[in-house]
Amino acid sequence: MNDVAIQSESRASASDVLSSHWMLLPLAEVEALVARIYGLSGSVTRLSSERDETFKLVASTGDAYVLKIANPVEDPASLAFQDGALMHLEATAPDVPVPRLIPTLQGVRSHDLSLADGAVRKVRLLSYLDGDQLYRLPASIARNHNLGRVLGVLGRGLAGFQGRPPAGKLLWDISHTLDLADLVGHVGEERQPLVRGVLDAFAREIPPVAGSLPHQIIHNDFNPHNILVDAASPLEIAGIIDFGDMVFAPRVNDLAVALAYHLASDDWQDLAGAILRGYSTVTRLEADEVHVLPVLVKARVAMSIIISEWRAASRPDNRDYILRNHHAAWQGLQRLSGLSASDLARFVSSNCEG
Repeated sequence: MNDVAIQSESRASASDVLSSHWMLLPLAEVEALVARIYGLSGSVTRLSSERDETFKLVASTGDAYVLKIANPVEDPASLAFQDGALMHLEATAPDVPVPRLIPTLQGVRSHDLSLADGAVRKVRLLSYLDGDQLYRLPASIARNHNLGRVLGVLGRGLAGFQGRPPAGKLLWDISHTLDLADLVGHVGEERQPLVRGVLDAFAREIPPVAGSLPHQIIHNDFNPHNILVDAASPLEIAGIIDFGDMVFAPRVNDLAVALAYHLASDDWQDLAGAILRGYSTVTRLEADEVHVLPVLVKARVAMSIIISEWRAASRPDNRDYILRNHHAAWQGLQRLSGLSASDLARFVSSNCEG
């Protein structure tokens, strides 16, 4: 197994242990903590989260917030990087619908919570974005056009952010797709030829042009679980959440990630085309970006298959959860592979003319 796989396996194991054996803070203690640090009284309810203790706070004023108490092994540099991105967007792109960090009574954006065992946990309070998660809603071509536009606006807002992620590779970074080659053996034999073909195409097409592609900080996880839709205006995007997978990478990778989640249905070309057209109203892709985008989308879908099957084999007790998106990913890869490279290139080009 290569270095990134070993590193990622270690991260996965750490998060699994934390999810299973976390000593949860009592709600009354959390409410007292909020009052002490932020001067807010109210009630908290626990939200599901794999990495942090996360709560919804409804203050006595009626305002709602999200409180995050990081797990003790979370890298402080990673949290500072995420906070920096949110503050950059607040200052330079206030129209981008992302959470805002709420300052403490001391005027800082995070608080170190010291525990009796000596561990320190970062406490952060963010504005609450109301809306339905996109994955819960039926697909919509009109909404996908807005989705692409919002992704373009987010990318433009992050373009000037000078922060850099902590050292080390992220498993879900498309730029490092080839690092997963040693894990393809965990994929079912009937799926391996298609997956290996994607890695081969990536090796041929991406390295020669990678250095010329526009690079910046990208969200890197623009999936339907992280997109909120306005319940009153169901075609509008109300929020973008979860900045924990940000990387410095080609900006077109963000578009590839977004497209990868809209390929499983029969009308995938209409849905994906709408995202491309919406994105193009904000950002016009360069010729090299248009050329590599189909390869990058295939790579992201193949990554989903490789990583989920690898992890499911190592965690059979959590297999159903790990494989929750596997069927859609495999359908998407089959659909993309049913078109020739020239057909995919024409599809991308025609929808990016915008």
